[in-house]
Amino acid sequence: MAGGEKVDYVFKVVLIGDSAVGKSQILARFARNEFSIDSKATIGVEFQTRTLVIDHKSVKAQIWDTAGQERYRAVTSAYYRGALGALLVYDITKRQSFDHIPRWLEELRGHADKNIVIMLVGNKSDLEDERAVSTEDAKEFAEKENLFFLETSALQATNVENAFQTVLSEIFKIHSKKNMAADPKANGAAPSLAGKKVVVPGPAQEIPKSKCCSSM
Repeated sequence: MAGGEKVDYVFKVVLIGDSAVGKSQILARFARNEFSIDSKATIGVEFQTRTLVIDHKSVKAQIWDTAGQERYRAVTSAYYRGALGALLVYDITKRQSFDHIPRWLEELRGHADKNIVIMLVGNKSDLEDERAVSTEDAKEFAEKENLFFLETSALQATNVENAFQTVLSEIFKIHSKKNMAADPKANGAAPSLAGKKVVVPGPAQEIPKSKCCSSM
């Protein structure tokens, strides 16, 4: 960490969805505030980080991109391991990318922590004239599956920040509550319990597996 940057939490968030829905563009917009018209398909493992302050704590978001594996139906269980949040992305101009969302959600829930915070993201909202998925359809699906939902435009930087901030804040809220429940006197440092680890400098904090509140 450059300059002795103090980080209280590291939260892994994964981006999933069909190829060419704009996952890498969303990541570039959030991590570096960049957008490339000539974005090529992502090959190889790619993740980027950005540190934010949530409730006076320093939170490093470690955002993973599927790295093109989805084209070969080969997203590995290791990709999901330790993920506390996910952006489930479809392209509002490609109905098929939305129709595949239930399969992505099933895969995500099969591999990731059961308390993972999930945001359904309809990307390319700037292409309203080419819309093939109504906002109402997506909202209805999100409500049924207990997901957060936003439409974004990586091109215009619309709602990208909001999507990540919502997911990261919800993760922070869940883990703060669990830490307090585990030991109200521990000042945020939870004792070791079975479950997923939150990566922090020093001894790792364990997250209990008891079900927390609803995401909606």
